[in-house]
Amino acid sequence: MRNVGSIDRILRIVIGAALILGFFLGIGGAYNWVLLVGIIPLATGLMGTCPLYRLIGVNTCPMDKR
Repeated sequence: MRNVGSIDRILRIVIGAALILGFFLGIGGAYNWVLLVGIIPLATGLMGTCPLYRLIGVNTCPMDKR
């Protein structure tokens, strides 16, 4: 069941991709590996579901609201 709306998905994909791109470009110096956290928003944006949203009862997807 999807719980991430379209604007939320776009933001997650853009932010996740930017963080991963920053990792591959070497931005961040010694803490470059921290940018790999971008995998999480990218994956949840592509899948359209967020496990944390499900745990706390948030739903930004207008079609699945009940």
